[in-house]
Amino acid sequence: MKQDSRRITLISRDPSHPDRDWDNSGGSRNRMVLLDSFFLLRSAISSQLVQLDVERVILDRATSAGEYLTLLASLPPTFNGDVILIREGDEGFLSATGRGGGRVLYALSASDVRFYLEMHGLVTGCVAIGKISAMPVLEWTFPPLRAVV
Repeated sequence: MKQDSRRITLISRDPSHPDRDWDNSGGSRNRMVLLDSFFLLRSAISSQLVQLDVERVILDRATSAGEYLTLLASLPPTFNGDVILIREGDEGFLSATGRGGGRVLYALSASDVRFYLEMHGLVTGCVAIGKISAMPVLEWTFPPLRAVV
């Protein structure tokens, strides 16, 4: 049996919400572990699983902001990965390791969240392509320029 050397992304999601276009195929850059409960995610983090090679934790519409902060406060000090909360409406928060070793917290718009997911190869991009093709085309008209010498 071949060992999977890809880094792990833990994703907690709410099964009552529509699923994202996660790229959990064998050819993706990330090895995704999809959990249908925030409780399972907390158990995984408190166990030795996070000591393996977990690169990031994503909470996809699965918990409240208060539970997110509680999770951040209880992370093992050895965990250096990102922790992302995606809220209803797809805006969210990103907790990442700062240069000084502590954690920093960033507020993310819905487009920031989508950019993060696409940049790290976590989603297939099908939804984003569909949204882009449905966007209206903006035309810019500028007044004629006149050079004065």
